[in-house]
Order: sequence, then C-alpha cells, then structure tokens
Amino acid sequence: MKIIQINSLVTIHASAKEFIAEMGDRTVFAFNGLMGAGKTTFIKAVCEILGVNDVVNSPTFSIVNEYRSDTTAELIYHFDFYRMKDIQEAVDMGAEDYFYSGALCFIEWPEKIAELLPPDTVFVTIEERGDGSRVLMM
Repeated sequence: MKIIQINSLVTIHASAKEFIAEMGDRTVFAFNGLMGAGKTTFIKAVCEILGVNDVVNSPTFSIVNEYRSDTTAELIYHFDFYRMKDIQEAVDMGAEDYFYSGALCFIEWPEKIAELLPPDTVFVTIEERGDGSRVLMM
C-alpha cells in the first residue's frame, strides 16, 4: 500500500505528482472518503498536473465530466455517483464503456456501482486528519 500525505492546499500539487508517479498504466481509480474529505479537490489537482486547463469540478449533477489534457490530448473522465439511485442508472449511461475505454477514469462514490468496476480498478482512500491534512492510501 502506498501512502501519500497531503499537508495542505499549498502542497497538494506535489502530492498529486506523487500520485501520478504511482499510477503506472492503470486507468480506473475509485476514490473513497467521507463527504468533505477532499476527493474532488485532489482529483482537480491531479487533472491540473496532467495538463487539463478546463475548470475541473464535481460532476455531482451531470454524473460525468470529460476533460482533455492540453499537453498529451489524453481523455480523462471524472465521475461522481453520489446521486445515483441504482446500478441500472449507471448501466444505462454506459459507465462500463467509459471504464473499459482506456481513458483515465477518476470515480467518486464508487461503492454505488462497485459491481461494474473493472477487476484492475485501483482503490484510493482519502482520510482527513485532525490537523486538517489528508492522507491518501492506494
């Protein structure tokens, strides 16, 4: 298990670089953490390091946001399944097509659609510490 410390928003990009170095050729990342743990904020930092210049925000209502790296032209999908009512909703929107597309997929609230996740999904947990820092485990 890899542990990455996120001390503050000032240093979050350094933590994002460390995360990217650990990604390897894996493409599907399932982020677990309590509401407010920093999942979206961390994914935003990762996307920025990967060259996304678009505004990166939570796809809470749209379910999925699509970004493209301006440096590599790589597609990145950012999912938020928090409002998903049932697994069929994810099936109907073609979630599995995204997951198996070869594009990077960052998923918030993956427990809502766990049975659709590819076997090689990387599970990432973000926990907030008492001092406001976060720790990321993958």
